[in-house]
Amino acid sequence: MITGGAQDVVLCTTGLSKTFAGTTVLQDAHLEVKRGEIHALLGGNGSGKSTLIKVLAGVYGADSGGRIAVQGVSAPADEWSPAMARNAGLHFVHQDPAVFGPLTVAENLAIGRGFIQAVGGRINWPANRRRAAKILERFSIDVSPEALVANLRPAERTMLSIARALQDQEGAHDGVLVLDEPTASLPAWEVDILLAALRKYAAAGQTILYVSHRLPEILELADRVTVLRDGIQVATRDIAELDERSLVELIAGRDLERVFPDRPATVSEEIALSVRGLVAGPLRGVDLDLRRGEVLGVAGLLGSGRTTLLRALFGDINIESGQLTLEGAPFRPRRPASAMRAGVAMVPEDRGAEGLFGSLSVRENLSAAVVPRYWSLGRLQHGRERSDASALVGAYAVRPASDAAVAGTLSGGNQQKVVMARWLRRDPVVLLLDEPTQGVDVQARSEIYEHVRRAVAKGSSVLLVTSDFEELAHLSDRVVVLRDGRVAAEARGGDLDPQRLTELSYISEETSA
Repeated sequence: MITGGAQDVVLCTTGLSKTFAGTTVLQDAHLEVKRGEIHALLGGNGSGKSTLIKVLAGVYGADSGGRIAVQGVSAPADEWSPAMARNAGLHFVHQDPAVFGPLTVAENLAIGRGFIQAVGGRINWPANRRRAAKILERFSIDVSPEALVANLRPAERTMLSIARALQDQEGAHDGVLVLDEPTASLPAWEVDILLAALRKYAAAGQTILYVSHRLPEILELADRVTVLRDGIQVATRDIAELDERSLVELIAGRDLERVFPDRPATVSEEIALSVRGLVAGPLRGVDLDLRRGEVLGVAGLLGSGRTTLLRALFGDINIESGQLTLEGAPFRPRRPASAMRAGVAMVPEDRGAEGLFGSLSVRENLSAAVVPRYWSLGRLQHGRERSDASALVGAYAVRPASDAAVAGTLSGGNQQKVVMARWLRRDPVVLLLDEPTQGVDVQARSEIYEHVRRAVAKGSSVLLVTSDFEELAHLSDRVVVLRDGRVAAEARGGDLDPQRLTELSYISEETSA
């Protein structure tokens, strides 16, 4: 945190803009980061924050007219380069730490810096370990220089990446450390470890620019925040002036109560999907009914079988036994193709590995689940495909609004909207959602929720798996809790409360009675 004395501006951008193919994604950004502060950079997916970070790193060249200054090193933004960023003292650590699991901690620290050599050019391993031990002590990382990085906890790997980035600073806390979503893949207790370390670094004078979509940790950690929306800087404020509600309003342009859509007054009693005695993987006899036009949430701890339930219904995991009916007809999917033919769609938890074709265009991703629609007389009808894709990009507010963009270059929220659009265009009977807003900011979350509710209003039924109890409480019409492979509890009405859902997931009804 900012300490008394030095509060000089270490990083400053003026008039920073970036245009891709005629589309302005960052406009006239003015960012000031003071020495020794933790400055949060916030914004929805497509807001321009990732573009701003890449311009600072020299990965993207900015438009002419802007300027970047770091610790007295100043240059026109369109001339800024990776070498200038490095020499000026900008250090970047991204969401997935670039560490090498099979190597030791000492070897990871030496990569990029160089190994200490003995006479004759051989590596002086004892000297390298001693140097690594000093760096680990400096950054308060309690691991051995000889430990394999693959055996470290996720938070320790992130802290190692930070130490490697900062190890060559002339002063103990010179330069600016830029952290891009460092906690996105960390469990809660690991997040606490990393945040404690960052607070310690900042208290000692380290300047940190922090990008995250997790608002509670921003409120706990940051001194000031800068918020971008649609490429435009909308605010820079002291954190003491803000709470979660006001942050949401700055990011999304709407208040918190409008993030979650209204529930319908009633849900049909007609059963869309019936499951009796389902045995698959850790599931030992699941019984549930999913009504037409209902969002049925599924809660449960890690290993409860939540994801297995969805995968079994999508034909991706073998069903050992059980009776299933879909719209009154027997249903036993042997593979995803048969589930799709029956009217089932699934948005998987791992968007990058299983949900998106990252190297293909947005248009090709949107068409992947409906290719036969465009196949006629032995040829693919590209004109119809482009027209439909363009309409979907507009309807789902995918940014940038280009169906020709490579899907893997989009922000996480826009990637998820592409995956959602691909499946919802099929008007599924049952939509299976596994962590649909994981790694997605509040604005994109709100848009995804609206699309789910629109699908339900048209007659689709949804099984929703999410670790976010607030999301479960506000988006679901009803929630079932899995425990020991079975449905152990159900919540509806007044029990659709985050605290109550937490209790049901962690404490058995017998224990709480």
